[in-house]
Formats: sequence, structure tokens, C-alpha cells
Amino acid sequence: MIQQLPSASPRWMRNVLLLAAFYNLAWGAFVVLFPLLPFQWARLEPPNYPSLWQCIGMIVGVYGIGYGIAALDPVRHWPIVLVGLLGKIFGPIGFVWNAAHGVLPWVAGLTILTNDLAWWIPFGLILLHARRESLAEQKIAPRR
Repeated sequence: MIQQLPSASPRWMRNVLLLAAFYNLAWGAFVVLFPLLPFQWARLEPPNYPSLWQCIGMIVGVYGIGYGIAALDPVRHWPIVLVGLLGKIFGPIGFVWNAAHGVLPWVAGLTILTNDLAWWIPFGLILLHARRESLAEQKIAPRR
């Protein structure tokens, strides 16, 4: 019989993922409902196709649902956290590339602070914890 370890995730991990869920759902809903407002705040030209920005808001909201699921057991649902972290890394890389080439103004990157960068360390720590738990479980469970 294989011995199962109870999830040993620290409470802060659950809280971070719940906060990420709430944030992403709120930001996603905001962008869907008021797609032009962030452009007005940044004094940017509104997009020709606000429906594309609304689609991005929908995707952000879907991530929020995923983070809410991951909060139930961060070790078990580490792939959701990984996909989220990858998006939060690649999004800013794409932004910097486009801003450096004059496609986007640098002011448009302000949302990266709260949408992406703020989550790098906690998501990375959750993934590190999940990896350590996996390695510990492999030492306990007999090989087949």
C-alpha cells in the first residue's frame, strides 16, 4: 500500500492563490465591462478593436478561476500555477520587446507591475514547494 502524505502547503500559499483568483477575476471583469477606460487613464489612443482587449480580459478572468482551484491544494494543482507564472513571465517579455521597438508606449506597461511582476516570487515559491513535496513523496512511496 502506498502511503499518502497530507497536503503540507503553508496557509500563505492558499491565501496568495485566492488573492490571485480575486484579482484576476476583478481585472478581467473590469476590462470586459470597461475596455476603453485603461486607455483613457493612460492617455493612450483607444484600440481600433476593443473586443480584442475584452477577449484578453476574459482570458485573465479564466486564469482567476484556475487560481481559485489551485488554492484548494497548491501541491496537487501546481500545473495551474506553472501556466500562470509562464504567462506572467512571457507577457512582460513581449511588452518590453514591443515597447523597445516603438510599437507600444512604455506607460502601457504600468499594469505589468500588478498583473505580472507582483506574482513572480510567490508563484515561484509555490512551485518550489510543490517540487520538494513531490521529491519527498517519491522517497516514501515504494517503486513499482
